[in-house]
Amino acid sequence: MTTPRPPTHLKRTTRDWFKAVIADYELDDHHVKLLTLACEAWDRGVQAREIIDVDGLTFIDRFGSPKPRPEVAIERDSRIGFARLIRELGLDGASAPEAPRMPRTPDYGHRR
Repeated sequence: MTTPRPPTHLKRTTRDWFKAVIADYELDDHHVKLLTLACEAWDRGVQAREIIDVDGLTFIDRFGSPKPRPEVAIERDSRIGFARLIRELGLDGASAPEAPRMPRTPDYGHRR
């Protein structure tokens, strides 16, 4: 089996991290795809953060009201996606759960 190479569209630091994970872990093909998605989520979040750092969290709409910049949601979604993919890959150091998580119920998990 050949060693997977990081996608060229990733930032250099993210490609380096991809290579380090490939070197440290034995991943199946589908795990490499998840790792690629995690790297893309990371880069997208960093990209959004860079725009927020320059342009701020909000903008003024045509009615003069402040609105959150779209990059805020992009950064949030990328962070969530990255964290979930890392957990799915088992790279966070915690052991994988033995059973799927129970969905939240309207009474926040208290069973009747």
